Amino acid sequence: MRKLVYFVAMTIDGYIAAPDGAWEFFGIPEDVSAFMNSRYPETVPTHVRQAFGLELGENQHFDTVLMGRRTYEPVLREGVTSPYQHLRQIVFSRTMTESPDPAVQVVADDPAAFVGKLKQEPGRDIWLCGGGSLAGQLLPLIDELVIKLNPIVAGAGIPLADAGFDPHRFTLLDATPMGSGVVVLNYRTA
Repeated sequence: MRKLVYFVAMTIDGYIAAPDGAWEFFGIPEDVSAFMNSRYPETVPTHVRQAFGLELGENQHFDTVLMGRRTYEPVLREGVTSPYQHLRQIVFSRTMTESPDPAVQVVADDPAAFVGKLKQEPGRDIWLCGGGSLAGQLLPLIDELVIKLNPIVAGAGIPLADAGFDPHRFTLLDATPMGSGVVVLNYRTA
């Protein structure tokens, strides 16, 4: 069965974005970029892969990416309608009625039911890119977390998983500290 992997940047106090959804305050230090390029190259958007020296080869981990509408909208504002052309792209939204790109599937159905079926299909693992509301709805289905823990305290923002109080235990598999202060944490559901 395919795994659902939530791969995301986060502040020390548990936020994946500012209250308005902006995430640029994280920046991408060179050591984190090198780590992503070597270990998780399919998480680099297609339209910037060449700038990072990445070829469009076979995906290492993922063949599908899941996003909430608020995660997808910033790239739309930049004029990019298909940010991960090398992956099957699924955007969950109750307000977006049609996709701006034939390569992006918009789903209004219950995310948990949809992803439960998706995990049964053959293929590589599924990357949950964001956001916090979608992660909260999918929390019982998340098999693995890969968190780029940034040395930032934001004070407010979009939480890692907006699910109300509903504890889910994970087991630490690996911690990779970077010179920039970012620590990449890899957890598996307990």
